[in-house]
Amino acid sequence: MGVGVEEEEGAINGGEEGPGPGLAAATHDRWALLPPAQGSARPSARYEHAAEVVQDKLYVVGGSRNGRSLSDVQVFDFRTSKWSALLLSPSRDSNQLNLENNAGNQPFPALAGHSMVKWRNMLLVVAGNSRASTSNKVSVWFIDLETDSWSAVDTYGKVPMARGGQSVTLVGSRLIMFGGEDNKRRLLSDLHVLDLETMIWEEVKTEKGGPAPRYDHSAAVYADHYLLIFGGSSHSTCFNDLYLLDLQTLEWSQPDTQGAHITPRSGHAGMMIDGNWYIVGGGDNASGSTDTIVMNASKFVWSVVTSVSVRDPLACEGLTLCSTTVDGEKFLIAFGGYNGKYNNEIFVMKPKPRNFVQPRLFQSPAAAAAAASVKAAYAVITATDEKTKDIVATDDLDVKRAESGSSSKQMVAEIDALNGEKGELESRLAEIRAENSKLKDKLDTVKLSYSELTKELRSVENQLAAEGSRCQKLESQIAAAHKRLESASSLENELEALQQQMSQAEQTMTTSQRRKSGGVWKWVGGTAEVSDNE
Repeated sequence: MGVGVEEEEGAINGGEEGPGPGLAAATHDRWALLPPAQGSARPSARYEHAAEVVQDKLYVVGGSRNGRSLSDVQVFDFRTSKWSALLLSPSRDSNQLNLENNAGNQPFPALAGHSMVKWRNMLLVVAGNSRASTSNKVSVWFIDLETDSWSAVDTYGKVPMARGGQSVTLVGSRLIMFGGEDNKRRLLSDLHVLDLETMIWEEVKTEKGGPAPRYDHSAAVYADHYLLIFGGSSHSTCFNDLYLLDLQTLEWSQPDTQGAHITPRSGHAGMMIDGNWYIVGGGDNASGSTDTIVMNASKFVWSVVTSVSVRDPLACEGLTLCSTTVDGEKFLIAFGGYNGKYNNEIFVMKPKPRNFVQPRLFQSPAAAAAAASVKAAYAVITATDEKTKDIVATDDLDVKRAESGSSSKQMVAEIDALNGEKGELESRLAEIRAENSKLKDKLDTVKLSYSELTKELRSVENQLAAEGSRCQKLESQIAAAHKRLESASSLENELEALQQQMSQAEQTMTTSQRRKSGGVWKWVGGTAEVSDNE
């Protein structure tokens, strides 16, 4: 999914040009090309840029083209259908971080793979790949739309490492960043939160079971309570998995999805509208994704909204997707991307209202496991309800058309029978729930016993560690004693040798004295030698 060689510039035939100028070109669940007004020059085609709609204007910041990062800010006015370049000047605010980027008349940094969100009257730009930056930490910039100025902002706390291809979502005054790829092409799966009131970063430690390290994925927040992560890629594989993070318990789960089969994709763009998560574009290293899909975030049901041709500008990677509201109607806005050539066209679509009833309850993995035994019974009851509704509808229609009441009475009897069956199933469901409650109590008891056994095990481990320490000391003492014994044995051998030498010396001296004296018997016999002195 790297940058390729751009094909010849030419007219883009993707999408459908609407019947009139502006957002009126949009139709329900169908993409329409939104051309600029006559004489308005289009901006440079690009991908891996960032975009946001603020007050009827689409702001496009940076991006990549032919391996070169861009630093321009382009603005499309939906009221006039004209493009213009926003000339930014560095802010004179003294509370800035990268002074080399803010000094003089330096333009906004050239970025690609960055993220952008609207915050108050400003655009907040986060992370991204920049050859000009020498920092190995994530940078944050503000673009003030009232003063047409920009500034790099000091952030504090545990500032994450620099990266690109991450996802960034805004929940209240907190910005949530997940994953990406660092400057050494290492894939990341870390989660960081930036408090925009204090500009303090915090690394969030979540429970295990989260997404594999990835980049160029999409993320969204549902009901300010759940973070959704979809797709993306590693260096060799694209994903089509869906992960859910409970922002209160910080527990990951992989909900079971229903509906259409969704192919793996990376470099796509997503937007949440009224609990429906729209996904556009992306690719799988072989071809672009031609379908625009939507997932109802409360039911985890995927469906295909519309499809385009393989060479369509919407079947590309690195595009952006925004939304805006005009006269109470909501619109999706897609721009840019790369699918063998770089694109600079705007496409609009008006999502068809989608009303879903009986939303699925979000559950942690433990709660989902506890409820698995009642799922089948609940499905039977739901099916019975649907069948009952169908019979009631059929009954109403037959009553209007039939002249006799015999068939109506038969239908009522059948409905009563089904209601009786439903009551039995509800009774079974209540019994199963009671049994699950008992099992939960047993599980709590087991957990408590496990906790106590764990404490006892740690106590035994500490005792074993103490005994092990004593054994090591004894071994050291034994080794020292062995050395002393070896030394004593050597001394004994030397003493024995000296004793033998002394014994030999004594024997020699005795023999010598005997030879000198001649012995007692010689003296008695008068044969003893007389000394010279005599």
